[in-house]
Amino acid sequence: MRPASFDDFGREFLDLIMAVAIVPDLDGALAHIARYGSLHTEAIVTRDLANARRFAREAEASCVVVNASTRFNDGGELGLGAEVGISTTKLHAFGPMGLRELTAQKFVVMGDGQVR
Repeated sequence: MRPASFDDFGREFLDLIMAVAIVPDLDGALAHIARYGSLHTEAIVTRDLANARRFAREAEASCVVVNASTRFNDGGELGLGAEVGISTTKLHAFGPMGLRELTAQKFVVMGDGQVR
């Protein structure tokens, strides 16, 4: 083990490696996510319902998980059909656009310790 550097955050290691940051509070966690998050999945483990609600509202990601495994963010688990390996952080629509093409969904998974 070695201390994580700032260069370690916001990247994928493609290995059994983690970069862990210790932050002082929820504001620090949300700031860290805003800077280094992937927009894919963010999670919080808390007993404080107000913090859980704030995190779900403010963390920018396609899926926010409260007190459950981040492994719940996939098409099958969310009732959307099979998992498809594509980037969901880009706007895929082009040409004439209406409201449907310009909107996105944010899933919020509430749990009490579930794992997949």
